[in-house]
Amino acid sequence: MTDYKLAVLPGDGIGPEVSAEAIKVLEKLALETELGFDFQEFPQGADHYLNTGELLSDETKADLEKYDAIFLGAVGDPRVKPGVLEHGILLDLRFSFDQYINLRPIRLLDSRFTPLKDKGPEDIDFMVVRENTEGLYAGAGGFLKKETEHEVAIQEMINTYHGVERVIDYAYQYAADTGGKLTLCDKSNVLEYSHDLWQRVFKEKSKQYPGVDRDHILVDAMTMKMVRNPEVFDVVVTCNMFGDIITDLGAELQGGMGLAVSGNINPDGVSMFEPVHGSAPDIAGRAKANPAAAILAAAMLVDVLGHAEESARIENAVGQALRLGMQTADMGGRLSTDEFGDYICSLL
Repeated sequence: MTDYKLAVLPGDGIGPEVSAEAIKVLEKLALETELGFDFQEFPQGADHYLNTGELLSDETKADLEKYDAIFLGAVGDPRVKPGVLEHGILLDLRFSFDQYINLRPIRLLDSRFTPLKDKGPEDIDFMVVRENTEGLYAGAGGFLKKETEHEVAIQEMINTYHGVERVIDYAYQYAADTGGKLTLCDKSNVLEYSHDLWQRVFKEKSKQYPGVDRDHILVDAMTMKMVRNPEVFDVVVTCNMFGDIITDLGAELQGGMGLAVSGNINPDGVSMFEPVHGSAPDIAGRAKANPAAAILAAAMLVDVLGHAEESARIENAVGQALRLGMQTADMGGRLSTDEFGDYICSLL
């Protein structure tokens, strides 16, 4: 038996509902395999913030560091100014635990869910490896003469050799392990300093991975190619901002945010896994939320912990449920949130 300690931050809105289904699936997986999970729930979210004024304390982060992985349900609440919870919890976790890789699989499980009606699961199946702690999201910048007619707002794009090298190295290794081609997506024809660094490191690291085919695409061409020929991509590595944008486009190609998952990875530390869809407070507590993305995030968690076969069991179960039309009401089906979780468990 291999046991893992998992920290669960259910968060806000539908977060607790979808997190409960992901945990249910992991508990069923544990009954069917040699894996074991010990879950500890943490209260961080809107209610905790409004009651205590605390977002994510140093003490809580020190406690979280003791766990094998973190599962995050969702953050965001209309009672709290937009950005407060997202920056104070989600981004703080990413930066504090140096989760410098953001993994976003773009994988179509059922042809009915893509707007590209001439494409199927064999065409839409690639991984985006996004740099997760630098770029325009590093928070470097400021204001001059704020709130005057002469105001200047500066947001700086930060790219370090260390940051670029480690994400590109991870992407090369991922491509080598999966047998795929690695594509660098950038805007090097305009961002002549920052993305020149990406170009040079990409070429330099290729010497360590002679068996990996590689190519390059500008981000604007990437968005067009994703719509017309998504089958040409296997593994894509890109900067923080571009990764954010193209993975949301990718989510639509695979069926929408309700099927999109995100892994915030520190290969040598604590990683965090989450559905991408947000907290959807308008349907919270109504058992209408689609837990598929949360369950798929749990599958990614299992995979990153080193159990690919067990992870595939969960993903295959979700795919089978979708193909059979056993989805929640918001996806055109008839199941409630917990019924969908129960059905996935029955397929394991």
